[in-house]
Amino acid sequence: MDNEYNTKKLSDLLKIFTEKKGLNKGLNQIEVQRAWKDQMGPGIEKYTTKIYLDRNTLFVRLSSAVLREELSYGKSQIIKNLNESLGQELIKKIVLS
Repeated sequence: MDNEYNTKKLSDLLKIFTEKKGLNKGLNQIEVQRAWKDQMGPGIEKYTTKIYLDRNTLFVRLSSAVLREELSYGKSQIIKNLNESLGQELIKKIVLS
């Protein structure tokens, strides 16, 4: 009695489930926040007051104008690092405020 679900990996089943139930957006939010924390480190995380993903744009609110200015110079590298950490091209643009 071998149906299609018996031969799939658990990760594949979870992906199918989240897509069918429309849970990807919420999971992506959590993954992006985790990736930001991992990639940027605790020094930058403590100045991050809000972070959320809307479509392919990552919005990051920072409490330090100096840090915001410094990070603005490396946006493309930040996007690259975050997408590598996420394992997919989820972020195309970053807006720092």
